[in-house]
Amino acid sequence: MSSLKKFKPLYWRSLAELENTPEFREFVEREFPTPLEHLPPNSPERRRFLQIMGASFALAGAAGCWPEDKLVPLTRRPEGVTPGVPRKFATAMDVGGLTVGLHVTSYDGRPIKVDGNPNHPDSLGACGPIHQASVLSLYDPDRSDTVRKNGKPTSRAEFDKFAREHFAALRARGGAGLHVLAERSSSPTLALMALRFRQAFPQAKWTTYEPGYAPGPHAGSVLAFGAPHRTLYDFAKAKVILSLDADFVSPMFPSGLANARGWSKGRVAEGEMNRTYVVEPTYSLIGAQADHRLAVSPRHVKAIAAALDAEISAKARPLPELGPAQARPDAAVLKDPAVAKFVSAVAKDLLANIGRGIVVVGPEQPAEVHALAHRLNALLGNVGSTVFYTAGVEDQPVDDVTALKALVAEMPSLDTLLILGGNPAFTAPADVPFAEALAKVKTSIHLSLYDDETSARATWHVPAAHYLESWGDARAWDGTVSIVQPLIAPLYDGRTAIELLDFILGNDRPDGRALVQHTHATLLDGERALRKALHDGVVAGSALPRVTPELRPLPALKFSEAELGGAATQNGSFELLIGLDPKVHDGRYANNGWLQELPGTFTKLCWDNAVTMPMAVAEQLGLKDGHLVDLEVGGASIRLRALVVPGQAPGCLEVTLGYGRTRAGRVGGSDTGGNAPVRGDA
Repeated sequence: MSSLKKFKPLYWRSLAELENTPEFREFVEREFPTPLEHLPPNSPERRRFLQIMGASFALAGAAGCWPEDKLVPLTRRPEGVTPGVPRKFATAMDVGGLTVGLHVTSYDGRPIKVDGNPNHPDSLGACGPIHQASVLSLYDPDRSDTVRKNGKPTSRAEFDKFAREHFAALRARGGAGLHVLAERSSSPTLALMALRFRQAFPQAKWTTYEPGYAPGPHAGSVLAFGAPHRTLYDFAKAKVILSLDADFVSPMFPSGLANARGWSKGRVAEGEMNRTYVVEPTYSLIGAQADHRLAVSPRHVKAIAAALDAEISAKARPLPELGPAQARPDAAVLKDPAVAKFVSAVAKDLLANIGRGIVVVGPEQPAEVHALAHRLNALLGNVGSTVFYTAGVEDQPVDDVTALKALVAEMPSLDTLLILGGNPAFTAPADVPFAEALAKVKTSIHLSLYDDETSARATWHVPAAHYLESWGDARAWDGTVSIVQPLIAPLYDGRTAIELLDFILGNDRPDGRALVQHTHATLLDGERALRKALHDGVVAGSALPRVTPELRPLPALKFSEAELGGAATQNGSFELLIGLDPKVHDGRYANNGWLQELPGTFTKLCWDNAVTMPMAVAEQLGLKDGHLVDLEVGGASIRLRALVVPGQAPGCLEVTLGYGRTRAGRVGGSDTGGNAPVRGDA
C-alpha cells in the first residue's frame, strides 16, 4: 500500500480518495477501522453486529421463526410441479401509487427472487432495488404476527367480534365520526371498495396521505389543460431532452424503468446519439449521464423555464389561442453567464429538433413549471410524437399534507379512525402533530405489516399481508392493469386493505380474488381470461386511451424574491432539500438489511444518513466528512453528520427521510428491542 502515498487518481469515487490523505490511506489499508475481533465482547459495535446477523439468520429460514409444527410428507405430487425446479410467477408491486410488474421465482412454494416482467409497460424486464429486496421483507421475523389491542396481544376472532358490532353501530348513524386514512394506491379494486365504503357510510371521510407526494404534476396539468392528465414519454424517439429537476430514469419516477430503457436506446455510439440537458440541485442518475448539466437551486428552475418559454416562443411563433409567452424574468440567476449560455443552447437545440424533443419536469417543482413544460412540448411539436397524455385520476381536491393537517385538526372529535397502511406517526411532517392527536381518538385501527410507531399509539393493530401473500391489482402509469397474485399463504394470517374493508362492509369471509374478479368482470370474463392475465402479468386491453388535451393560455407568472435571487443565500442560512431515500424510502424499508447495506449511488453511504453539502459550503463552515452538524428549520432541529458532495448546487443542503426509526425492528432500530435507530448521528 506504500504506492498509495504518491498516487493521484484521475478518476475518483470520493473527495477523500481524490485528496489521498494519510487518514484515507489508513482506511484503505484496513477496511474496517477497528477489526471486530479486537473489540471487547460488551462493545456496542459487537452487540449490533450480532443483532443484525441474528436477524439475517432468521430471514434465511433458521429455526425459531415460526412455532414448531409437524411435517407431513406430500404423497401425491401436484400436477405440473417438479420438486426442486424453480418456477416463475407474474405479479406486481405498488409503492406510493407507482406500480412495477414483476416475475417472482418460487422454489418449492417459497418465493426467493424478484425480477422485472418484460410484458409490463413500466418494467420491460427491469426492477429497482426496493422491488428486488421486497422478498426479504416477506420472511422478516420482525413482521407483526398477531392482532394487538392497546399494545397487548389478542386474537383475530376478538377483533372480528369487535369490528362487526362497532361498524354496524357506525353504519346505523351513517358513519358520523368515522374517518379513513389511506396510502396512495393504484389499485382499481381499492378505489371501488372506497366508493362502496362511502356509500355505506355517507357521513364518513376518506383522506389520502403519502409521504413525499408532490402535487405539482397534478396541479400543473389542471393549470395547463383545465383537467388532470398523466404524461407519458417516448425517450427512444427523442433527440434532445431537457430535464428540469427530473430524474426520469429513477425507479421511483413514473415509468422510470421504461424511460431508462428508451433513453438508453438513443445512446448507442453508432449513429446519431440523443443529447440530454439536465438542470438540477444535486446529482441524480440522469444528471450523472447528461451531456450538459447545470447545478442550480430548485427555486431557480421556474425562472429558467420562463426564460426558455420567452426565447422559444419568440422564434416558434405560437398560435394565438395558446396565449402570449412568458416575459423573460429579471432573475439574478439568468444573469450568470454560464446559465445564460445554457438556456440559449437548449433553446437552439430544441428548435432545431421540432417533434423530436422532450421537456420533462420533476414532481417537486411547482405547478407553473409543469404547465410551462406542457406549453413548451406543444410549441415544439412533441405532443403526439414523443409526448403523450391520458386522462388523470382525480383524487382529493387538496394536496396530501394539507389533507393530513385537516384530519389532525378533527381527530380529537373523531369516534373512529381507520388507518390503512403507512406509518403517519413517523412520516407526518414535524409541524403536523399526528402522533399526539392519535392518542385523542376514541377508537383507532391500524392495518400494518409491522407493529410500528403508529400501531403503538393505536387502539387496535391488525397485521397486514405482504404483497407476495395477497390477491389484488395495480395500474401502471399508462393505465395497464396487473393482477397481484399470492405466491405463498400468509405467514402471519395477515389481511389486505380490500379484505379488511370488505369485512367492515359486512362480508364475514372476504375473498381477495373474488373482489378483483368483480372489479374487472368486463375484461376478465371467465377463468381462461383470468389465467392469461395471471400468466402474462398484464390484463390485455386495460391501458387508458391516449388523448390530446387542449392547451389553455397561461397567466403571467409571479416570482417570489427567493425565485428571483441569485445563488447566494441570505443571513448565513441555506436551502434545505428533503426527499425520499432511494433505499429505505420513507422508512418503511428500514428493517430490510439488503437495502441498509446497499451503498448510495454517489455517496457510497450505507447504514447511515447524512446531510450532503457542496464543497463551498463545507469550506465556508470549516466542515469535513463526518463532522456533526445541527440543522434547524422553523424551531425543529436534528443532528446529522456532514458529507461533502461535488456537483451540488451552491447554498443547498440535502437530507433524506426514513432514518431514526424507533419501532422498525432489530435491523432498522427498535426501542423495545434495545436496538439503536439507524439515523446518522452516531
